[in-house]
Amino acid sequence: MALFPVISNFQYDFVLQLVPVDTDNTMDEVAAAAAHHSVGRRVAPRPDKVVRVRRQGDTEFFPRNARLHETPIKPMETLEFIFCER
Repeated sequence: MALFPVISNFQYDFVLQLVPVDTDNTMDEVAAAAAHHSVGRRVAPRPDKVVRVRRQGDTEFFPRNARLHETPIKPMETLEFIFCER
């Protein structure tokens, strides 16, 4: 369990955010942390959607239950947070 900084590139947001998460967080928890800084501020809520996580430039999303420490994500890496169908 360790603090881990990632850069959030949240869909429809024009601001990149530095977001502290934990290495034990799941991708859903990482997405929730990023959403806290964007949704309801500069991004409209989309309650019918789920937010998925991928590395910037990738096409594949990480599994929603994957823990951060189980992925190849590095500190300060930019992650994309995208609204998807449930």
